[in-house]
Amino acid sequence: MKIAIAGGTGLIGKALTDYLHKSGHEVIILTRQKPASPTSKDARYISWLNKDSSAIVEELTGVDAFINLAGSTINTRWTDKGKEQIVESRIHMVEILYSIIGDLPVKPKVFINASAVGFYGTSEKQIFTESSRIAGPDFLAQTVVQWESAAKKIESMGIRTVYCRFGVVLDSHGGALPRMVLPYHLFIGGTIGNGHQWLSWIHIQDVVRGILFVIEHADVRGPVNFTAPEPVQMQEFGKTLATVLNKPHWFPVPSFALKILLGEMSLLVLEGQKVLPKALLDHGFSFHYPHLRLALEEIF
Repeated sequence: MKIAIAGGTGLIGKALTDYLHKSGHEVIILTRQKPASPTSKDARYISWLNKDSSAIVEELTGVDAFINLAGSTINTRWTDKGKEQIVESRIHMVEILYSIIGDLPVKPKVFINASAVGFYGTSEKQIFTESSRIAGPDFLAQTVVQWESAAKKIESMGIRTVYCRFGVVLDSHGGALPRMVLPYHLFIGGTIGNGHQWLSWIHIQDVVRGILFVIEHADVRGPVNFTAPEPVQMQEFGKTLATVLNKPHWFPVPSFALKILLGEMSLLVLEGQKVLPKALLDHGFSFHYPHLRLALEEIF
């Protein structure tokens, strides 16, 4: 297949590009400008800033699947300006893709839009699946609502659209895990906050396998949770991580300290949600890393 990726230079994008190429697919990465040092030698890069829209259309003619992973990082202090950039970067990219896809003489069979389990809000007691339709009231949840609503314009073209609601992606090369590991290497690792908050995680290899699974299964559409089938509470995560690293787990990180350090963004680690991947499981997807210890042992 011919697959186009917007935001293909990030953590998921790089791993996905490599996986798709090894699986025999042609990958085109849509970017603001062609990088001087491409992150993947196995992909073609085209710039959506190219003033000649016909050239973009020519490059993308025959694309079977379009994947949008673009958006500024949420791992920054959530000032008013920071929040505005987080939301606008996501909406703006969807609008660009809507325009590009609208110009294609033959539309892709599927459009996949990145999203987040933050849609569900936070809870220590509730269990969330794709059938949980009510979004949370916090900033991240409302960002997801706007992001997915923007992507529905592409769905309105008659294109099968999937919203991949990612949990915390575990990978040694980036994302949250290296920062979670650092305190343990310094022998000051321990429970974050009260330890009861849920962490809905997924191994990077299951992310890229899941995305290709969604592309290949035409009956999958709408929101799809990308989380392992066994979420854990933060205290269990810390203890499992310490065991795998053979490091102590003893230095608790109080909630008030993280709130001072991170501000509103502390929501990402002090609160969480127990999210299950019902759609993937119901359609027959098999996780390589369903258990946290198995995933961490592979990574480290």
